[in-house]
Amino acid sequence: MPRSIAVLGGGLSGLVTAFYLQKFHSADQALDLQLFEAGSRVGGVIGTRQVDVPDVGTFTLDMGADMFALDPPHAMQLVKDLSLEDQLLTPDADRAGALVVHRGKLQPIPDGFVLMRATKPWQLLTTPILSPAAKLRFLAERFIKPLASDLPDQDVSVGQFVRHRLGEEMLQRLVGPLVAGIYTADVEKLSMNATMAPIVKMVQQHGSLAKATLSRKKGDNDKAERSSAGARYSKFRGFRNGMQQLIDALSEQIGEQAIDLNTPVESIQWDVARNKWLVSTAKQSEQAFDSVVVATPSAVAAKLLRGVKADKLIKPAVDAADELAAIEASSAAIVVLAVRKDQVERLPRKFGFVVPLIEGRKVLAVSFASHKYAVRAPEDHVIIRVFIGGSMQPELLENSDAGLIELAKQELADLIGLKGQETISQVVRWNDAMPQYHVGHLTRVERIRSAVDQLPNLWIVNNAMGGVGIAPLSGIAKQTAEEM
Repeated sequence: MPRSIAVLGGGLSGLVTAFYLQKFHSADQALDLQLFEAGSRVGGVIGTRQVDVPDVGTFTLDMGADMFALDPPHAMQLVKDLSLEDQLLTPDADRAGALVVHRGKLQPIPDGFVLMRATKPWQLLTTPILSPAAKLRFLAERFIKPLASDLPDQDVSVGQFVRHRLGEEMLQRLVGPLVAGIYTADVEKLSMNATMAPIVKMVQQHGSLAKATLSRKKGDNDKAERSSAGARYSKFRGFRNGMQQLIDALSEQIGEQAIDLNTPVESIQWDVARNKWLVSTAKQSEQAFDSVVVATPSAVAAKLLRGVKADKLIKPAVDAADELAAIEASSAAIVVLAVRKDQVERLPRKFGFVVPLIEGRKVLAVSFASHKYAVRAPEDHVIIRVFIGGSMQPELLENSDAGLIELAKQELADLIGLKGQETISQVVRWNDAMPQYHVGHLTRVERIRSAVDQLPNLWIVNNAMGGVGIAPLSGIAKQTAEEM
């Protein structure tokens, strides 16, 4: 008899898990794998649109992530396993770096400043972004004792940590907007342990960020970081035809016959007599599977687990569901514009900029996609991606798509001198797509795993459990497939 596995959810988590389940499965036993996706496409928040404009050219528009990190190495290993290495692009090193809005003007993030570490302290001391008092506060960091926490895992918020070690101004002007650009989160709630574990470890080992940085320099561990600002762009890669290439390759390997689109799962039940999971969808009342992988957003996973009725499984299922439901998620919109370069009076040469909340603006961040990869647009055009919303400005998402486009254009007109009519304007909304890693998140994940371990042949894989980003998520999905 073949082993039957149901994968619920066709985002990156589900696709990578399904791919590795097929890859690792023993040739001695057939595998009957079925992936159920509620929507009309797989890929989740990853997707690319190719737009041909007559007499202008072709534009490649990534509507979610437009690159992946090489560290941790899981995404790159996935690329190799899919034989896609020859399709990779390296971001343009001549344009690497980021800016930050300061009093309405774009200023370069100090060279060598990575999230909250200054690998080139002199650059931070000469930036106009910080006041003399903030710079003195930065210099005093080496004398600040570690921040105490009342929680069992000693977790604190990013806001607490940075304010304690580096001061309020550093938090508001540099670290806050950089972190918000990654997690679309409130830094006063965001967990240090869940998002900045290496930084926490550095302070625990060396007593301060300054001492840790000096130690890493002596070991030459900071070479790449010292030549970057805000993000280590040399450690990222994209795809020639956009991130959709990754999704298409995964789908092709899994096989069209194994993917059911427009098929929301309505319930899962454990059949005690047969030792199987019964999966009910909108299309079919019941299908039996030996194992189930729940790769849906946490809210959907919680709803499915709450419906489990087998007597001995009710408590662990409800326990896991309660914890999953407690994980908040934020929403965001991306306005993608393609404009002629001569329409932008002050077009930066960098990859993009972040916007501190203190600036009172209506955008989180802006990236210039065709600066990263020139092949994305005709030579006389630039692709601008404007990020709006997140946990701190959710009310902005009440605007219509046309309203969001107009809002983005107004902000860009003020900040970089955008004028005239755009060649392309598109909006994508990612509703409840970004799980919020609040203080204590890792302890919550441990409780979820402990409860799920009591549910036979069931696994949960999603971005609330395994980390934000393609690389960590690929690693968790692969690990799950290996365990199965």
